[in-house]
Amino acid sequence: MEQKRIKVKDLLVSKAYGSEVNVKGWVRTKRGNKQINFVALNDGSTINNIQIVVDVPSFNEDLLKKITTGAAISVQGKLIESAGSGQTVELEAISIDVLGVADPEKYPLQPKKHSLEFLREKAHLRFRTSTFSAVFRIRHAMAFAVHEFFNKKGFFYMHTPLITGSDAEGAGEMFRVTTLDDKNPPLNEDGTINYKEDFFGKETNLTVSGQLEGELGAMALGEIYTFGPTFRAENSNTTRHLAEFWMIEPEMAFYDLKDNMDLAEEFLKYMIKYALDNCMSDLEFLSKRLQEEEKGKKADDRSMELVEKLRFVLANDFVRLTYTEAIDILRNCKPNKKKKFKYVIDGWGADLQSEHERYLVEKEFKKPVILIDYPKEIKSFYMKQNDDGKTVGAMDILFPGIGEIIGGSQREENYDKLVTRMNEMGVPTDEMDWYLDTRRFGSATHSGFGLGFERMMLFVTGMANIRDVIPFPRSPKNAEF
Repeated sequence: MEQKRIKVKDLLVSKAYGSEVNVKGWVRTKRGNKQINFVALNDGSTINNIQIVVDVPSFNEDLLKKITTGAAISVQGKLIESAGSGQTVELEAISIDVLGVADPEKYPLQPKKHSLEFLREKAHLRFRTSTFSAVFRIRHAMAFAVHEFFNKKGFFYMHTPLITGSDAEGAGEMFRVTTLDDKNPPLNEDGTINYKEDFFGKETNLTVSGQLEGELGAMALGEIYTFGPTFRAENSNTTRHLAEFWMIEPEMAFYDLKDNMDLAEEFLKYMIKYALDNCMSDLEFLSKRLQEEEKGKKADDRSMELVEKLRFVLANDFVRLTYTEAIDILRNCKPNKKKKFKYVIDGWGADLQSEHERYLVEKEFKKPVILIDYPKEIKSFYMKQNDDGKTVGAMDILFPGIGEIIGGSQREENYDKLVTRMNEMGVPTDEMDWYLDTRRFGSATHSGFGLGFERMMLFVTGMANIRDVIPFPRSPKNAEF
C-alpha cells in the first residue's frame, strides 16, 4: 500500500531514517550506469531536489527509459542518510510509477543553461526551472507579507474596481472596455462613438489605480489598502514596464506626509525582513545566479550581493530630503556637469528620471532616499498643495538598482483648492463629483501611496527584467498564454 505523499521540502529535513515514504515530483536529471541510477526529483516545494537512488537490475528496463528530464513520477522508497555531499538524506527506491512521460526529443527544458529570453518564450514551463521556481515562491511570500503587515496594523483590505470610468493618474494611457460592434459601432450625429449604447452606458476602461476609490474607503474605515492588478496601455517595451501589473495602495485618514513616509519605510522593511526570514534558500540561489551572470563585469558595475543588499536596506534609515535639495545636488554633480546624464538637469522644475534617482541613492547617499515636496506642475491633481504655492506634499521612495519604488502624497482635503487644481489640469469635475463628495462631507487630512509589486519583486530577487517576476507578462505585442 502506497504511503501518504510527503513533500520534498519536509523530506530533506527529516531524520526518520529507515522509514518508508512516498514522494511525487518532476525529474530534473538522471545519471548513472547499468547498476545504479541517481534521479534528482523536485516537486516545487523547495529549491532543493531529493536524490532518488535506483538499483537498476531491480527495475523494468522499459520503465527506467521513461524516467527522463521533465517526467512526473511517484516513488515509494526508504529514507536513508546520504553518502554524497550536498544533501543529508536520499531515497532508496522500492517502487516507481511514471505518472506522465516527457519526450526527451521534444521537452524544451533539458538540463542545460537556458537564456531568460528563451524561457520567456516558454513561460508556461519556466516555473520548472530553479530560477523561476525560486522567483515565484518569493512572490507568494511577498504577497503574504503584504496582507500580514496591513492586517497587523488594523488596516482593512478593500477590493476596488478593475473597470472604471475615471483616469486616476490623468495618464490617458488606458485600455478601453467595450461590448460595441467593432466593425459597426453606434455613432452620434457628429460621427463620434455613442457610448450610451455600450454595456455600461458610458465609456469605460481598465483601471490604472485603485487610489481614488481607496480614498472613499479610508474616509469611513480609517485605514484601508488595495492589492490588485492595474493596467496601462503605455507603449513602453522596456525591462521596467508592463501593461498589466499589481499595485499595493494604502490610504489612511488622519495621516499627514510624515506619517505617510514613516508607514512606507516600515512597510518596505517589513517585506524585506519577511523575505530574509522565510526565503533564504531561494535568495541564496538567486544571489549565486546573479554573481555568475556578472562575472565578466568590472567591480564597479557589479550589483551588491543580493542578501547583503537586503540587509543593508534594513540596517539604514532612509534619507529624507526635498526635491529642491535634490535638484541642487544633481545640478552640481559631476555626471550632470560633464553631460553624462541622458537628461541634463538645468534647473528647478525638471522631472527626475531613473538615472537621477539612482545617482542620489547609489552615489550621493548610498542608501534609500525619500524625496518630498515636488513642483506641482509635474505631479497629479489630487496632491496636497503646499503653502509656497509652487510645490505639493508628494513623496517618492528611491531604491538602489530600481529608482522609484513607491510614489505617494498627502491628499488635498480642501474642496476649493482641489476644484481649482482640477480645472487647471483639465480634470472634469462633473464626472468626478463622487470623489469631490469626500471633500464636501467630513473632509480630513489623509494620505496614501502606491507600491508597484513587480518593482518590489525586482529588488528582492535581483532579477533585471520585470517580465521575469510576473508569471505571464503582458507587454506591447505580447499576450501569450
